Parts: sequence; structure tokens; C-alpha cells
Amino acid sequence: MSLSASTAICSDEEVPGGKRFMQNTKTKVWIDLDNAPHVPFFAPIIRELKARGHGIWVTARGRYQVSELATMHGIEHTLIGKKHYGKNKVVKALGIVYRAVRLAVRLRREKPDIALSHGSRSQILAAKLSGIPVVVIIDYEHARKIPFIKYDVLIIPEVIPDSAISASCFTSLCKYQGIKEDVYIPGFQPSGQILQELGIDMKKVVVTVRPPATDAHYHNVESEKLFAHVVEWISGHPGAVMVVLPRNKKQEKAVQERWPELIDGGKLVIPKSALLGLNLIWHSDLVISGGGTMNREAAALGVPVYSIFRGETGSVDRYLAQERRMILIQNTDDVERLITLAKRERREHSQLQPNGTLHTIVDHLEKALLQQ
Repeated sequence: MSLSASTAICSDEEVPGGKRFMQNTKTKVWIDLDNAPHVPFFAPIIRELKARGHGIWVTARGRYQVSELATMHGIEHTLIGKKHYGKNKVVKALGIVYRAVRLAVRLRREKPDIALSHGSRSQILAAKLSGIPVVVIIDYEHARKIPFIKYDVLIIPEVIPDSAISASCFTSLCKYQGIKEDVYIPGFQPSGQILQELGIDMKKVVVTVRPPATDAHYHNVESEKLFAHVVEWISGHPGAVMVVLPRNKKQEKAVQERWPELIDGGKLVIPKSALLGLNLIWHSDLVISGGGTMNREAAALGVPVYSIFRGETGSVDRYLAQERRMILIQNTDDVERLITLAKRERREHSQLQPNGTLHTIVDHLEKALLQQ
């Protein structure tokens, strides 16, 4: 199976309607959840695809609480691959290939019509080796891709310029309005018990802090310095409490060993199990994060957010910064100068109206299915 070999740009006029597609086609879409932020993003996409009559097969990688979050979102999934292979480029590459082989073995039984992910390298490789069309969604143009692999369809936010994406890496390029968090934020409804469950005094200024992704290829050590400085700075404010969300057990252990007195004193809280990140963000007074997704989720919810990410700034973050929906922290002086530790006024959150981002992405996927 293959899509058209000519490079093309999708337009709204070319996209088929979901209901018409459902009446005439039975397909199976394979979605791979490679990282924790993929779970809430794909949950509404899965529901929409099922509503349009498509079959779904979901695989998940056993790292960063992906499987636990998928279960919390009611997503049936097959767990394939349980290990993170660290920062060593050779070992990481071998790990990607090893998981791709395991995925390819399962493909023979499942026989999906198309592969969809938010940049899962193992899925992309397995699908290409198996002759399955590949649809990839990205929102960070500086993410490293697999050399010599060409996506059949690449879907990106409109704020990423065409010049930022090499035409050699895709056959068809499609765009959507807004940011990827707009896919699932409209369906969010907060629960009022999360702070009590974490043992946090609601009178305190609640700061959710996400450490940088130290194993990522785009990691900059300056982010680690900013993270440590943020923790030390907040610890000096008696009216504030931090909820720190480590990315893995190694990072959790490092935080515990460096700041045991803050943990013992209830100044720094590490959740004992996976939780719904949107709910924590909503009940926080501000968010400080070294990663992209949590920053953008806070921006989408209207929660004050400060980015300590020091890798190459992507178009989406620049857009949010220009809109004053996110503040970029570039050095330790910015921490004291730009971050405001204060209670925020929370409005009663009601169901937001979908802005079309979800349907646009699914429409692009259905167009790809028609072309196979």
C-alpha cells in the first residue's frame, strides 16, 4: 500500500466529510502511544475515528506512565516495549529498531490500513518496513527524524512555516489551526479533589513544576540549571508549595536525593502515581516546565505558565510567547524578574466549544485513507 508519490499541500476543500467516508469504508487505524503527552491527545481522536466507523488498534510503550494514563483514559492498548534506552545515540537507535521489529511482528496479525503517531520513530520504521502508509503529526519542527524516511502525510500546526519543514521528508503536508492541545482541552472538566489528595493546603500558592527531558536529543543542560534554581527560589517563599512531576524513576530519585528536607516538610510534593495532568494544571496557580506539552496545556487553559525549556525554540512556543500566553525564561535572573508567585482567580470552568482542530486532523487522516 502506498500513497501518491507527488508532494502536495492539503487544503480544507480537499478534505472529505467524515460521515460520507464512514458509509463506504471499513478501515483499521494503528495508533502508537510512545510518550505520556500522546495519551490525552489521541484519546479524542480515537473516539472521533470510532464514531466515524473506523477500527482502531493502539500500541503503547511502557515508559513515562504511558500505559497507566492510557488505562485512565479508557484506551484499550497492547503494551510493546518497556525500556527507555537513555541518551547514548547508538543504544537509543538500537532500541528504536528493536521495538520496531517487535511491532512489525504484531502487524502481520492486526493488518492495519494506516499508521498514525505523534512522531513515534519505532512505529514509523515498522510501518515503512511493512508497507503501511505513515501519517505523522508533529508540533516541534526541530525534533529529530529517522534519516531517509519519508512520511506519506505530515500534519503540523499552521504557525509552523513551510520553510521550517524539509519537503524531502513528506509526500503530503497538511495543516491545522491552533495548537495540538486544542484537540483535547475542549473536553476537559476539572475535579475538585486533586489538591486534597496530594495533601496540599489550598491556601498556598500551588506551583506545578516539570523538569526538563534530560534524555531527549534536544536537551540543553541550561534547562537543568534553571530547574534547580526554580526549586531553590520557590523553597524560599513560605506561602508556596511545589508539585514536581518527574519524567521517570531516575529523575524522581535525583529530586528526592537533592531536596529531601523540602519533601519531608511538605514544600515539595511528588505524586505517588499517575494523575491527570490537565486537572493538576487547572488547580495550580502557575506552571513552570522544561517541556513543551505541559506549557502549552497551561496556555490553552489560561493558567500562567513559564517555560524553562532551553533547547531550540519552536514556532508554537514563539507564537504563544508573542501572544503573551506563555513567558520564556532564559536565565536565572529571569526567574526572579518575570515569575509571579501569587494565587490566581479561578473562574468556574465550563465545557469549552470545540474549535475544529480535532475534526480537521481526523479529516486529514481520512483523506490519507482514501488515497491508499
